[in-house]
Amino acid sequence: MFTDTRSKSEKFSVQVRQRGQFTIPQKVRDALAIEDGDIVTLVQIGDVIVLSPKVLRGQELGDKFVALMEEEGVTLADLLEDLPKIREEIYREKYKSQNS
Repeated sequence: MFTDTRSKSEKFSVQVRQRGQFTIPQKVRDALAIEDGDIVTLVQIGDVIVLSPKVLRGQELGDKFVALMEEEGVTLADLLEDLPKIREEIYREKYKSQNS
């Protein structure tokens, strides 16, 4: 069972070992459902380090995109056919305001 960590704050001390490695305390891993092999995001904000679980969604998004293409009857060739035209439109739109 997951612990609701949004409303409480706890402090944990961890020791940095060789090559900058440290262990996320088991209590935190359990509360955030972090498992072996998971990826976390580390963000430095001034003198503070924030770790956040990072969910890899590439496969999920790819599957949704393929399903949408199939639903609409669009092939990869269809998408690539208009790519040069779309790139030109985006280029003109982006640089039009800079040249005006």
